[in-house]
Amino acid sequence: MSKAQAAHPRVTPPRVTAEDRLPGDLTREELIARMIRVDQAGEYGARRIYEGQLAVLGKSPSAATIRHMHEQELEHLDTFSRMLVERRVRPTALQPLWHVAGFALGAATALMGEKAAMACTVAVEETIDEHYRQQAETLGEDEAPLRATIERFRAEELEHRDIGYEHGAEQTPGFELMRGAIKAGSRLAIWLSERV
Repeated sequence: MSKAQAAHPRVTPPRVTAEDRLPGDLTREELIARMIRVDQAGEYGARRIYEGQLAVLGKSPSAATIRHMHEQELEHLDTFSRMLVERRVRPTALQPLWHVAGFALGAATALMGEKAAMACTVAVEETIDEHYRQQAETLGEDEAPLRATIERFRAEELEHRDIGYEHGAEQTPGFELMRGAIKAGSRLAIWLSERV
């Protein structure tokens, strides 16, 4: 490095969301709207999963743990619901479907037992971790507050995943099959909620 280069180091400008988009890619505004729409839908679905689990396991030893995770999901949902209004983003048209499907998934896995309910939590939260990580990597400095919110919620979703493992999720008969099926369904729900 020359003395001139050392005296005037190159400053990299802050990265801006969607600055590297190609023709046909979503605009910055479309990308952000899609993120907020799907995140609000996902947190709504998570709320309903935990409500389904509590309907079955509300008096079980794991009830307090499920309630703790449910309360965090309610905070996530409230945050993204506010963002929908603040940024004038339309919610997904599929919310009535997620209302029923989320509760049904939570209740069905809870009926299989506490460990199966925790296996459901593991599968959903692993999918959300991947989803939130990709979103955080996509956002530039112009969306630092949104990225910080996503990263904080991602950490809480990872806490839920770890709770699931600590409560015996892997001991569920057919754990890998159940986990794979729920993750595939969660990925499909994400894809649909971004677009519909």
